[in-house]
Order: sequence, then C-alpha cells, then structure tokens
Amino acid sequence: MNTDKLFDYLREEIRKNVPSDYDIASIEFEGPMIVIYTRNFDKYSENPDITKALAKNLKRRFDVRPDPSTLENTDEVEKKIMDMTSDSAKITGLYFDYDTSVVTVETTNPGSIIGKGGRLLNDMKRETGWNVKPVRAPPIQSKTIDDIRGYLRYSREERQNILKRIGRRISRDTLDSGEQYARVTALGGFRQVGRSCTLLTTKESKILIDCGLDPSSDAMPYLRMPEVQPLSSLDAVVVTHAHMDHCGLLPALFKLGYDGPVYCTPPTRDLMALLQLDSIKLTWSESGKSMFDAGDVRNEILHTIPIGYDMTTDISPDVRLTFFNAGHILGSSIAHFNIGNGFHNVAFTGDTKFEKTWLFNQATNKFIRLESMVIESTYGGRNDMQPSRIEASAVMEDLLRQASNTGGKVLVPVFAVGRSQEVMLVIEEMMRLKRIPEVPVYLDGMIWEATSIHTAYPEYLNSQLKTQIFQQNENPFLSPIFKRVETAAMREEICHMPDPCIVLATSGMMTGGPVMEYFKEWVDDKKNWLIFVGYQSENSMGRRIQKGMKQITLNDRGRYIDLDVEMNVATIDGFSGHSDRKQLIKFISTLEPKPSKIIVGHGEDRKCIDFASSIYQRYKIETKAPLNLETVRLR
Repeated sequence: MNTDKLFDYLREEIRKNVPSDYDIASIEFEGPMIVIYTRNFDKYSENPDITKALAKNLKRRFDVRPDPSTLENTDEVEKKIMDMTSDSAKITGLYFDYDTSVVTVETTNPGSIIGKGGRLLNDMKRETGWNVKPVRAPPIQSKTIDDIRGYLRYSREERQNILKRIGRRISRDTLDSGEQYARVTALGGFRQVGRSCTLLTTKESKILIDCGLDPSSDAMPYLRMPEVQPLSSLDAVVVTHAHMDHCGLLPALFKLGYDGPVYCTPPTRDLMALLQLDSIKLTWSESGKSMFDAGDVRNEILHTIPIGYDMTTDISPDVRLTFFNAGHILGSSIAHFNIGNGFHNVAFTGDTKFEKTWLFNQATNKFIRLESMVIESTYGGRNDMQPSRIEASAVMEDLLRQASNTGGKVLVPVFAVGRSQEVMLVIEEMMRLKRIPEVPVYLDGMIWEATSIHTAYPEYLNSQLKTQIFQQNENPFLSPIFKRVETAAMREEICHMPDPCIVLATSGMMTGGPVMEYFKEWVDDKKNWLIFVGYQSENSMGRRIQKGMKQITLNDRGRYIDLDVEMNVATIDGFSGHSDRKQLIKFISTLEPKPSKIIVGHGEDRKCIDFASSIYQRYKIETKAPLNLETVRLR
C-alpha cells in the first residue's frame, strides 16, 4: 500500500472510530504521530480516552488538538488566563506550543488553575480554544528552555512542514519481499570511550544511535562509510543522553546533509543544545574554528522529536522505539528497538547506572521482549569496583576537612551535567549539618544553567529528591553557599582571593574550559587540592595528572607554559554515573528477559574484551566486543 493510500485508509478508519459529534477539521501525519484537529476541542476534553482506543485499534500514536482556526491570539489567551485566575496561583510564565496546541501555565500552585473538579481548567480551554496545561513552576528559571520554546514558536510553520515530511517517510512504501535482517555497525565508541556512534540496519531502515565527539582528541565517528552515506538515507538519529561523547557531533550532521528526525527525551534535547552551544564558544576560543555553528544547533532543535520514558513510537516503516530510564544523567535512556513487528528486539544501554543515586532511580532492566543488547563497559574491567555513594561521600568529607584545616582551596573538575549536581547535593548536606566548615562554593561553566534544567524536569529525578524539593520546600540547589561565576572578571577575582573556597568547574577531563584557569593559578600551592570525581579518558589532561604527572605543559592562548604540579591530587571513586563491574554483572544477572546476544562497547580495549568474556563464562550468552568499523548481525 503506497503512502497516500495508507493515509486515506487510516483517515477513514479514524472517522469511523471517532464519535459523530466530533467536528473534525483535518487529520494530519506529523512525525510519528497522527493528529486529529477538531473544531470543538471541549468534546475531547470530556472523553480523553478516545486516543487510547484509537492507538489500541490502529497500532499508532494519536493526539487530538484544537484546530488552529479555533485558537485565539496568544496575547488574548494570556490576558484571559490571567483574568480567570486568582492571585494565589502565582503564575510565573505561559508558554505556547504550536506543535501540540498546548499552553503551559507555570505556577507555584497548579491546583488553583485546575479549580474544583477541574471546572476552572475546562472553562479556560473553552474560552481560549487552547489545551491549557498547568505545571509546577521550576525553582530556577532556565534560559535554555525559554530560548528553545521561543525558537520553536517563531519557527512553527517550518517545524510543521518538517514533521509532515517525517510522517510521510515513516509511512513510505516498503519492500514486499526479501529476507528480514538486523545488524549493527560500530562507527565509534567500541574498544574505546568517546565518539559513540552505532548504525542499526534492517531490511527497511537505517538508524544512527548517538553521534559523539572524542573528548580527548579530534577523532570523529566513521561517518564516511558507504553504509552511512548519503546521510539523507538515514531514517533517524536516536540520542541516548546529552554528554558530548554521545551527541557532540550531531549538529554537524545537519551541516553535512542530514535532514531527518532526532529522537531523545525532553531533558536530553535541552541539555544537548546547552552543551553544544557552549562547545562552539570553547572551540572558537581555543582554535578559532568549530565543526558547526549555532544555526546548525537550531536546525537540530527543529528536527528533534522528544519522547518520554515508556512511550512506544514508530520511527521508520519497520522499527518502533521505546526509551527507558538509564540512571546516568538527567533524561538518559536505554533505547529499545522493536524491529519488524517482533522479528527482533535490541536495546542500547548508552551510559547506564544500576544503582539509585542522589539524583536518579537505578536503570531499568525489565523489558517485554529482548533478543540482543549493546551495553557499555566503561568500568567493566575485572578490578573496576567502586565504593557506594555513602562511602564516596565520606571520602569527600575527609578531603574537604583536610583542605579546610590548612586553609587550602579545592578545585573539582566536573561535567556540567550529572556529576556537578550530585557533588552539589553532597557538599550542601555536609555544610548544612555542620560536618565541614561553611565556605563559598563557586559554580563555573554551564553548571548553573544545567542545574536549572534539572529543576524543570522533576519527573526525571528520584522520588526522594522530588519530595524534598516540591513537597518539603527544601531545595538544596538554592542553598546560599552556591555562587554562580558569571564573568571572567569574577573568575579572576576568585583565582586570587586569599580565603579558602571550593570551585566546581568544567570541563570534567581538564581538556579546556574554566577549570584550567583555576588550575593554572592554584597548581603550585601545596595547600590546595585537585579532586577528581568523574571518569578521565585516556590521553586527556585529567588522566595524565591523575596518574601522577608532576610537570605539565599547557597551551595558554597560543603560548605554551610549563607548570609544576605541587597541589594535592585525589580521586574519589563512587560518584561516577557509570555502573562498575559489580553493578554491570548484577544488571545482566537480573535482566529480563535474557538476550541471546550481547555486544560490548564504550570501554577501553582490555575492559571490553574482559567484560565480554566474563558475560559468556557466567551466563553462556553469545558476546561480541567489536572494533570500530566491524558489523555484527543480530539476526
């Protein structure tokens, strides 16, 4: 059945299954979603289960939205909503999403927008024509999220055209005959950590999972391979999470000719845009060039289709995608692919943490069906055992107390996303409970903005932290001990101030960024401390210092300087967002169902081989630890 005939058939079936009093204006295919536009949206408000029934009968994702002709002008809508609510609502912002015809009302008191029995909310929907959605206002406003919302609103017509084009590609004509198959090609991040990129190929589709940079070199994924080219032949790019070794090259794909969808969770979209824009500034300041620019990031945003956890979505004619919690960073996901309507099921773990942390619940490892898995092995080596979070916290407390006793300054290189927020929570608790002396904690780089994005997505945090922030009104991120470094002059002042302090600064592997400014100033003082809390890739500056190198040569704005490392250097294991060897083994031992094949990647050469061998010996599961450029047939 060709695309037009399929659309006609689905439209006919939808009209048969929708109540006759629905005034349907049009039925559109937008990305992976079938959208029913109605002139009397209030009827749908009375019977929201209609989309569930349609999805069950037709095996597609549906949404019902007000027809654009019924939507009032946004200025008028804003005025009506403000007039209809009491002062107790304390509305902090209204955001109009033309993709979904939803106006999100951020308020400190969502109940005051809903009203008794939902009456006030329904009145707002009827009066404005918009689908009004009240949400609790985030404690810290995010400029990144505001900018993304504004850009999508400004570019709504272009966005609609992109979604319709994607919808047609997903529903395109398929091959009527031929053997089904599924295979993966390693394009980066195998027998190494960095430039993660994998191609999933089926009879009908080509899907790229992650497209990252190597933080310790200029190496890129092997995107010039004939399997990948032309980039326009790719059906989709799926991003497991927002760290640059998984998403850092994505904007360049659009510069090089890719024009298809990007699937990720909502927090991943916002975080990766934040980090990609920051990387442009960083690479320009260091080398005067960048592989992509802000326009490419904006193009990426226009093509991104956010999907929440546990929502199954068609992304090509024969592949359905579901994201599950990976426990690594905000919005990180295990990407599960159902190929050929059950022909084969494969999950890519991305980076995963199989332990509840201060921020997130542990990774999901229960699936309906699973025949193959691609799993990380960053800490998969035989001796890679990490302390618990409680033990790591105790070590940090001891080191910070030592630094305080000698009046030293403490520098903690961190990734803006994930480790920064966990370290903040630990230090805040120590100072609040008087376990260590209170000193200012400076946040330099993208840490503050990344933290604001965390507070905008409370549903992705663990239940304990959500309760603390939103029910007990105790937000540790807003503690007065935290000071945001906003200017180069402020950074310079902190570098030379005599008083003790703690600085959390990016980049986490000391490959550039603000952390290097503090390091240069403090490296020659034996009272000061450099504390590593995250993974340091091979050949990175952080790894060399961590291994004990005492003489360092740095490129300082075009001139090379030699530094003697006199400051104390310590590593605190246990803060990592990666599972250690024990957790990885437990993840597999409790995995349901057990796959018949496991492919090991995202680890140094010997760790990938050792972990793959251990899986086979323990569970008799077929394992592979491919090199980059190798292809493995799944079925």
